[in-house]
Amino acid sequence: MNIVLDTNIFVSSFFGGKPKEIIDLWKEGEVTLCLSRAIIDEYINVLRRMNLGDEQELIELITYFKKGINCLFTANPPKLNIVERDPDDNKFIECAVSAEAKYIITGDKDLLDIKSYFEIIIISPAEFLEITRANS
Repeated sequence: MNIVLDTNIFVSSFFGGKPKEIIDLWKEGEVTLCLSRAIIDEYINVLRRMNLGDEQELIELITYFKKGINCLFTANPPKLNIVERDPDDNKFIECAVSAEAKYIITGDKDLLDIKSYFEIIIISPAEFLEITRANS
């Protein structure tokens, strides 16, 4: 199942909880993480800005992305203007559309308020894990 993770979920995974459970699903091959250059850049920039992980951890993360393990990369996602209150969040919808993701997982109210875009469901980590567990 293809998913897109908002940066707030990716960063929160460093603190454990439901976001970490989702990252574990990705690392175990239960889900495929859909990524674009803009999303990877934001992940790395925020992790550096928040001093989460040392350079070695960031290098390992980038290497994990480069190897493409359980990842699907989008090269030229379409430009969309769906998230009016925070246009920077459009990159997650753009990536999901391009990669045919089923879910965007986020804690961002601007994205959650949209609920869905075509067949892409925008949900919280708790909702995603509940669905995943029900389908196991």
